Amino acid sequence: MDAKITLSFDESVITKAKRYAADNNISLSRLTEFLLSKVTSQSYQSLEDLPISDWVSMVGEGQAEYQTKPRKSKALKNEYFKSRK
Repeated sequence: MDAKITLSFDESVITKAKRYAADNNISLSRLTEFLLSKVTSQSYQSLEDLPISDWVSMVGEGQAEYQTKPRKSKALKNEYFKSRK
């Protein structure tokens, strides 16, 4: 049974994802469901545990950026809000 959820993404990500989904004859909902099922079907404890080729394939375009050092939540929060300006 399907359930509805609301997600927020950067507009450029949505545009690219819609184009990718259309090029592959799949709805954006099913594409998102597929990617989430792939990520959650294994026993990955974090994004760093994902095999690099799988992760790069899933995120599609752009350079993958990994951060392996734990960062303080305050620094992460400040970085997030700074990027949204």
